[in-house]
Amino acid sequence: MKGTPFKLKQKLKPAAAKRKAKADQDAAMSEWGKFKKRTAQKANCPKGYDFDHASGKCIPVNTNRKNNSRSGVTKRKYNY
Repeated sequence: MKGTPFKLKQKLKPAAAKRKAKADQDAAMSEWGKFKKRTAQKANCPKGYDFDHASGKCIPVNTNRKNNSRSGVTKRKYNY
């Protein structure tokens, strides 16, 4: 939690930052979050690349972060 770039970027109040950190951690440790982490680690992408769950390939970090959506399409693809 300490030193995360998100706190600085979003300029949250301390109480809000703490709530957000907990919400982010809860999301990351959910069944779906753990599944994404497992599959991304199996892909073993080179430095500067992220595993894109929608396409199933390693793509540049910036491209992956731009393309992320919250529509749930990828979740449905993996039956989660």
